[in-house]
Amino acid sequence: MSGAPAGARQRVLVLNGPNLGRLGSREPDVYGATSYAGLVTECTALGAELGLDVEVRETNDEGEIIRWLHEAADGRIPVVINPGAFTHYSYGMRDAAAQRTAPLIEVHISNPHAREEFRHNSVIAAVATGTVAGFGIGSYRLALRALADELAG
Repeated sequence: MSGAPAGARQRVLVLNGPNLGRLGSREPDVYGATSYAGLVTECTALGAELGLDVEVRETNDEGEIIRWLHEAADGRIPVVINPGAFTHYSYGMRDAAAQRTAPLIEVHISNPHAREEFRHNSVIAAVATGTVAGFGIGSYRLALRALADELAG
């Protein structure tokens, strides 16, 4: 399921939901000390190593993420998504993710199941290729590696 022409690097969207732009300052005991800029650098660098053209985006707007998921579905673009708090209740985002035409991996910095009970449910997980959670920023590295494996498939 590749949207890339032969010989081109596969485009991948890494989508981040609410409050993820505050990485490094937001609850570092939960989310670590890496800044959002650091996350972008890590994702794009690893993507290049894996032969992927990674574009990292972040928004606090649910509608914008839904539009990005539509873009990905229309373009057969693989996705790594950290929906943030939208994970637990955004049926609109779930329905957009269900339209995927390429692998979609849900990612979380912390382990939602080790946190408050309201975080234990993901409406995205059932329509994702897989989920990686609890490894800090390393969750993104694991997700990108899993995505590369899926694409090589």
